[in-house]
Amino acid sequence: MQVNLRQIKGPWLDGWVLDKHSVSSTFLGNDEHGHAQFETLRTEVGEATYRLKYRQDWTQVEPLANALAQHVYSRLQDVGLIVSMPASKPRPRQPVPEIATALGRIVRVPVFNNMLYKSGATIALKDLHSKEEKLAALQDSMHINEVITNAGEWNALLIDDLYDSGASLEAACAALNKYKKIKGIYVAALTWNRS
Repeated sequence: MQVNLRQIKGPWLDGWVLDKHSVSSTFLGNDEHGHAQFETLRTEVGEATYRLKYRQDWTQVEPLANALAQHVYSRLQDVGLIVSMPASKPRPRQPVPEIATALGRIVRVPVFNNMLYKSGATIALKDLHSKEEKLAALQDSMHINEVITNAGEWNALLIDDLYDSGASLEAACAALNKYKKIKGIYVAALTWNRS
């Protein structure tokens, strides 16, 4: 899978995103219900992410996990466990935990898909415009399930599907940093939304 890696800075040891989500989007007009229609050209990673998340094309899990293993995980040092970002929308099957599980299998690292969880009513972040608004909406919404039973502490790799302002990853890192089993945090996302 072709990628265009981008390093992202934040309250983590190191962070990477595989590629931009969309290359272009052309307005085609409104459909019979008045909904705007667009023709969107996506990157290879963006198309795979879109097909997985919105078309439930589960064949995209392995290629995306392999891309993370090859292009991101290989850059990180001493990752002891993988954590998936909690979903913002309920689905019968969640894309990010599926990718985290596949990545863990590839790199032979334990995966914790239930370590982070969200509580309380949260506003859809896509409806907010500034990073400050998003951070305020996320304040105290991320929590930890203390699921590690072994003694010790480990570096965690936090996986998400989309990097936009970084507010969600920052809120997740703030929660993970309170957990005594976590030594340091790396982050990886499949696509970024802004240029």
